[in-house]
Amino acid sequence: MISIKPHFRSLINPSYQRIISTSSSSSKTFFKSHKTEHKHEEAIINLCKQSQLPEAVQLLNNITHPSQSIYSNLLNLCLQQKAIEPTKRVHLHAKSVNYSLGVSSYNRIIDIYCKCGSLVDARKVFDEMPERDLCSWNVLVSGYAKAGRINDARHLFDEMPERDNFSWTAIISGYVRHGFPNEGLQLCRVMLRDCNVKCNKFTICSALAASAATQCLSIGKEIHGHIVRTGMDSDAVVWSALSDMYGKCGSLDEARHIFDKTSDKDVVTWTAMIDRYFKHGRKEEGFLLFSKLLKSGNKPNEFTFAGILNECALDNLESLGKQVHGYMTRIGFNESSFAASALIHMYCRCGNIEVADRVFKWIPKPDLASWTSLINGYAQNGQPEEALKLFESLLESGIKPDHITFVGVLSACTHSGLVDKGIEYFYSIKHKHGLVYTVDHYACVIDLLSRSGRFSEAEDIITKMPMKPDKFLWASVLAGCKIHGNLDLAERAAEALFKIEPENAATYVTLSNIYATAGKWADVARIRNLMDVNKVVKKPGRSWTEIKRKVYTFLMGDTSNPRLNEIHELLEDLQKRIKENGYIPKTDYVLHDVEDEQKEQNLSYHSEKLAIAFAILVTPPGSLIKVFKNLRTCVDCHTFIKYVSKVVSRKIIVRDSSRFHCFEDGRCSCNDYW
Repeated sequence: MISIKPHFRSLINPSYQRIISTSSSSSKTFFKSHKTEHKHEEAIINLCKQSQLPEAVQLLNNITHPSQSIYSNLLNLCLQQKAIEPTKRVHLHAKSVNYSLGVSSYNRIIDIYCKCGSLVDARKVFDEMPERDLCSWNVLVSGYAKAGRINDARHLFDEMPERDNFSWTAIISGYVRHGFPNEGLQLCRVMLRDCNVKCNKFTICSALAASAATQCLSIGKEIHGHIVRTGMDSDAVVWSALSDMYGKCGSLDEARHIFDKTSDKDVVTWTAMIDRYFKHGRKEEGFLLFSKLLKSGNKPNEFTFAGILNECALDNLESLGKQVHGYMTRIGFNESSFAASALIHMYCRCGNIEVADRVFKWIPKPDLASWTSLINGYAQNGQPEEALKLFESLLESGIKPDHITFVGVLSACTHSGLVDKGIEYFYSIKHKHGLVYTVDHYACVIDLLSRSGRFSEAEDIITKMPMKPDKFLWASVLAGCKIHGNLDLAERAAEALFKIEPENAATYVTLSNIYATAGKWADVARIRNLMDVNKVVKKPGRSWTEIKRKVYTFLMGDTSNPRLNEIHELLEDLQKRIKENGYIPKTDYVLHDVEDEQKEQNLSYHSEKLAIAFAILVTPPGSLIKVFKNLRTCVDCHTFIKYVSKVVSRKIIVRDSSRFHCFEDGRCSCNDYW
């Protein structure tokens, strides 16, 4: 550096001196500004690490010479937080300082816009990109597909200069997810036969999902062959999807074959296979596989437990449900999970409301499903007052009821004859709780009014319904007409039911019963003839009881039980004893125009009577009898069981298709209102 001695400084041009001075000042300002920006950059990066996105974006206003790392950190955080406005500010800042973000940053911006649902902004960025790569196309195709804009996704997919596994997976899964599995399957065919795509497990799983959704077994098998040829048959995810495809296509044995060949089965795989058996009605195999799961070393999860318990509830298998409950308790499970709700539901369906209540009280914070299960349980088990009391406790807890909860509440009012209270609850659904009426709510309130004979109010509600009355609603009207002998309305309700489901024998039988009660035997014959013409067969009554973990089933006319003679002898003896106590057979609903003695004979061997007689024979005196029936119990059987409960000093619980009846000392929990 040249040193200017003091005595020469006076000889230098004054203007030159000013230039040197100004240059030095600018240099200091530049370095000072650069140093300040560098501090701001560091601050932005630190704020990003602390996930403080708004503060980081705010500091971006102080940056005029950004680096790639700033945008990278900001966009990564925007993606993590799915923050659309900060993304727009970052993008706008890059434009304002003329910074070229690069393809990867543009792709990230498109991805953020797609995940935030702003597909218009995503497409705008895509169209403005100076250059694109395969990822750019894939991100937007996937965004359209996930949002359900399948046509836009397909147009873009068709325009792609090249495609990879992600491209095919995105479009095929989009078709399947949004209800167009056939279109997804067509693309599967193209992918497998016409393209040189080496599929990965995600693409294959999407293709299998399309086959499952369309139940196209042939394409599913073709994909299976592709899996074997390409060596993907060792992947547990692919193997599970393949088993699922076979199961949904109805080829359950193939699904089980795949399941058995899977070496590394997790609890999800086990649960899915068990559920497939249940869905296809192969319940025994489902229960056996569950038993095998317990021995395999895999620990069932709440989905497994819920599935098993719901199946126990459907078949009233309380003893098995108790075993599952015991196992759940031993291994420990989340008492707030929906498996706990399934446990309450199982005990309610099996008529053990006391244990259901204990399970409910054991749950620290019952969810709405648990509350609703118990409310419905009380309503179905002949304790409507407890159901309504529990509903009021639910409201006090701060949990909001849903439409299913109100079905239980209205059912409780129906089963106890609380008509005005039920109407009050019905109107509160919309006006107090802000819920939308469902067809189930209407069916319940119509049932409530019809049972009490308030047909004009019922018809008024039906005419004002925003939806078309369904079969359950008209069946409720018909049942009410049977109770009150309203022949005119019964014919109208039956006519509506014949149009909705002409194959349902219950409509014909109920209308025949109404005609029989009115003594209109010509109309009874006409309805029976109509059943023959339409090839409608009455569903046989079936009752069953579980004794020492074995289920015994009874059908009218069935002679398979080895103790049938003893059962018949006991029934004859019971008939004599209860007649002495005032029992009179209810022959009004016997369809045939025959003598009263023959009518009594027709009533004597209904399936629930056979089941109860058998239970009396094989169980200790004074012990509880529990019987289940697939149809609604008839008036005569209901009266018969009341008297029997008194003469044999037994508590008898009967679960018919409508509800539980608890008979004790000549009375029923339904108070003859069912």
